[in-house]
Amino acid sequence: MALTLLAAVLLDGLLGEPRRLHPLAGFGRMADGLEARLNKPGKTRRNELARDVADSRASPRLQESAGARSRLRGALAVSLLLVPPTTLAWWLSTLPVAGPLWGVLALYFALGHRSLHDHARPVAEALGRGDLAAARDHAAMLVSRDREAIEPAAATCESVLENGSDGVFGALFWFLVAGPAGAVLFRLANTLDAMWGYKTARFLHFGWAAARLDDLLGYLPARLTALTYAVLGHTRQALACWRAQAPAWKSPNAGPVMATGAGALGIRLGGPARYHGAWQDRPPLGTGRPAEGTDIGRALDLVSRGVILWLALALLGAAIIEGVLHA
Repeated sequence: MALTLLAAVLLDGLLGEPRRLHPLAGFGRMADGLEARLNKPGKTRRNELARDVADSRASPRLQESAGARSRLRGALAVSLLLVPPTTLAWWLSTLPVAGPLWGVLALYFALGHRSLHDHARPVAEALGRGDLAAARDHAAMLVSRDREAIEPAAATCESVLENGSDGVFGALFWFLVAGPAGAVLFRLANTLDAMWGYKTARFLHFGWAAARLDDLLGYLPARLTALTYAVLGHTRQALACWRAQAPAWKSPNAGPVMATGAGALGIRLGGPARYHGAWQDRPPLGTGRPAEGTDIGRALDLVSRGVILWLALALLGAAIIEGVLHA
């Protein structure tokens, strides 16, 4: 398993994200189609109840009933989308010859280490040449904030730190725990959360199951990611930011990751941000000076050194286990 881990990380570094026929792109289209069928207002009484949730005149009991029905449909959608591919991933991993090769491919598709660099570097390059408009355009591809109000350096650093957990360390963790099936389950659940985990009128209830599952699967990886950032940066400062700032962040997993990462880098992140035309008063993260364009590279380097550390620990652990078994 440790060698499979190493092979998948090297393959991701060499090839990066597939340009065509990426499995996650196909999964996203399937998710869109299923959501359109299960979460679309129609002429039935059930959908009338769902529409009434948005009506201020609806009674609390009616709103609760419609919300519960929407959550059940969302949970059904999550099950239909996750159970078959996770089961298939487990079965393929049991094959005597193809299993190890499948393990490398499954983890490769689940990893987003190279793509994280590919998407963040253009922001740093645009800031380096003083092109704020281009930097905002590139940063808008990483975050869901209004383009005109994006502070590119801070937004990109936040995205790098958070996606280090979601797109890199989470996949590595679940691969080590449950093999290819674990990596596939985590990555697909994280994708559904990115698509449906919004507190909008459309997804407030329907996306509840996807958001809660992602929180559950990401709980341990997020804290291990935060610990990794702390070990590889300003450790005491990072841990202090984790303790003081993470509880105030709305996401139970992104808070520790970003607060610790910002503290490890010695920069300030967080603060007010505008989403869909409305400003949100987010708490501050980290300490020190505001983030600059050069800090994007430092954040990417922090994630990369974390990957090297995890690989080294995995290989060391495998060698120790091998030695014990043959002692």
